[in-house]
Amino acid sequence: MTDRARGFSRFPTAPVDVPTTLSGPDPSPDRPGWEPDAGPVETASFDRGFAGWALGFGIVGLAVSLFVGWGFVIGVVAIVSGIMALRHPRDSRRVAVWAIVLGAVSILYSAGWLLYAWTVLT
Repeated sequence: MTDRARGFSRFPTAPVDVPTTLSGPDPSPDRPGWEPDAGPVETASFDRGFAGWALGFGIVGLAVSLFVGWGFVIGVVAIVSGIMALRHPRDSRRVAVWAIVLGAVSILYSAGWLLYAWTVLT
């Protein structure tokens, strides 16, 4: 069976001439090639996803634990999210360490409040 018998010579399916165009830089010798833009270089920034949240939880946990004994839950959240931030390569390690320290201090203050409340009530 030939192409004519299949119907490939009629208008919708017939081969069409495609014009060729030259793409790319101008090959003339008097014009230099492509040069990168000498604009400002963007500095790398840290993604403060877990670290920022962990620090926020650490600060709130410390503030709550100064007044009530049940602030240790927020301190535990701060420590867990701080450890997650340490494992995340783009988070700030300094912020994550501060979050862990503040979370630990809030747990200590909460433990002190709970110990005081237990001794007063017994």
